[in-house]
Amino acid sequence: MRTKTTDRGDLFDRECPTRQLLDRIGTKWTSMAVKVLAQAAPGEVRFAELRRRMPGVSQKMLSVTLHSLVRDGLVTRRVEPTVPPRVHYRLTELGLSLEIPLAALRIWAEEHMAAIDRTNAVHDAQAAISE
Repeated sequence: MRTKTTDRGDLFDRECPTRQLLDRIGTKWTSMAVKVLAQAAPGEVRFAELRRRMPGVSQKMLSVTLHSLVRDGLVTRRVEPTVPPRVHYRLTELGLSLEIPLAALRIWAEEHMAAIDRTNAVHDAQAAISE
């Protein structure tokens, strides 16, 4: 848990909110949203454009993801009072600082996916034999 003398979390402390934060920022949808918004920085991206650029995301999941990012201060939301309303999103400075570690994780996953797939296939074949 964070102490009064520091704002730094401790992942290994069961009570530390760092665990919940990692759950939120460690999703594929968060990683995709941050990447799309970082590519537009310092500009904004409308909700519909975000959804188009994030294959497979449902409207509800994108809404939940963006709500979480706004709540955490990683993204700002601006609504144009039109009919229907136009909603724009932009990374904050804090959100921009998240792009570098998320990009490193995305690159690692993309570079190692084939090796992971091969290892999974071997493991699954061995498990099927031993059943």
